[in-house]
Amino acid sequence: MNESKKENEMTLNIVSIIVAVIMLFPIYWMISCSFKTDADIFAKVPTLLPVHWTFDAYVSQVAGGSTIFRSFFNSIIIALSTMLLSCVLAIPGAYGLARFRMKGSRIFIMLFLVTQMLPATLILTPLYLIFNKLNLIDTYFAPILADMTIGIPFVILILRTYFLSLPKELEDSAKIDGCNTFTSFLKIMMPISTPGIIMCAVFSFLFAWGDLAYSLTFVSSENMRSMTAGIYNFIGKYGIQWNCIMAYGTVITIPVIVIFVFLQKYIVSGLTTGAIKG
Repeated sequence: MNESKKENEMTLNIVSIIVAVIMLFPIYWMISCSFKTDADIFAKVPTLLPVHWTFDAYVSQVAGGSTIFRSFFNSIIIALSTMLLSCVLAIPGAYGLARFRMKGSRIFIMLFLVTQMLPATLILTPLYLIFNKLNLIDTYFAPILADMTIGIPFVILILRTYFLSLPKELEDSAKIDGCNTFTSFLKIMMPISTPGIIMCAVFSFLFAWGDLAYSLTFVSSENMRSMTAGIYNFIGKYGIQWNCIMAYGTVITIPVIVIFVFLQKYIVSGLTTGAIKG
């Protein structure tokens, strides 16, 4: 029995390693190509490691530092604003849907699910018309509000199930001690929901950080564009600078990797706890 269990565990471990290698290989290939010359990238026999190591792709970006630093600054503003506004608006909404019975709550939840399934290209035109009427085109507000259409439904759906998994007796005890509904939510429910809130905040940040469609559509000024939109600077009428694109992509992924390394336990805890009860 123990031998069979060990064999199953070994099989699962091998499968997990294979899946991880397949999923991470594109990232490795991007980093590897960022240190290659264009000739090495398009060689007849591709190599896993650069034959001729070069840092020119990174040096050229730092040399034109004003562009990449400005794009990084724009991405930080858009992603942080999207994260903060999505959490501030969605956390109370998720708590309300989890704790209070009201007519049409299932319809609201269904609408949030539908918005998660809609492709970004489907709502680009109506959003553009709305933002154009409000004079928000070519401002930070346009991509922030557009990214919130993804962040808010996600936060509500995840945190609703997270709040449902928490015992209601904690709130009842707080009310006995003199707290009302609002103060018990702030002082009791939010602190113990920290893993779920951090997980939702991280994904809201990443939605906005990796956005390309909204940034390209609603921002035309190069000084206002985010890093994902700035990748088009390496695509010209005389060709594509592939090693520069790979280096630029590597720089974009660094904040994502840092976030997952330092907040991994909160992300895993938030996802697993939120999946217990729906």
